[in-house]
Amino acid sequence: MGTQSTAQHRGLFITVVLSLVCIFVPLVGHIILTFMIANDYLTTGQKVIWLIAVWLVPVAGPLLYLLVGQRHNRLFG
Repeated sequence: MGTQSTAQHRGLFITVVLSLVCIFVPLVGHIILTFMIANDYLTTGQKVIWLIAVWLVPVAGPLLYLLVGQRHNRLFG
């Protein structure tokens, strides 16, 4: 009976850790992207649009900003 309880606790621990990683890693990425957008040479309107896209479109927003939204000299030297 003790072994089963230990296995259940280990499984619960792994589930909690994976859940936290899945929540906080993207959150930290969004925060970093927010600072990148704020410091980029864009108009205020462009910054607001990119911030909305990054925060409301979970995967595609950040990916699009990193691929197309940044200044070209940052990406292409």
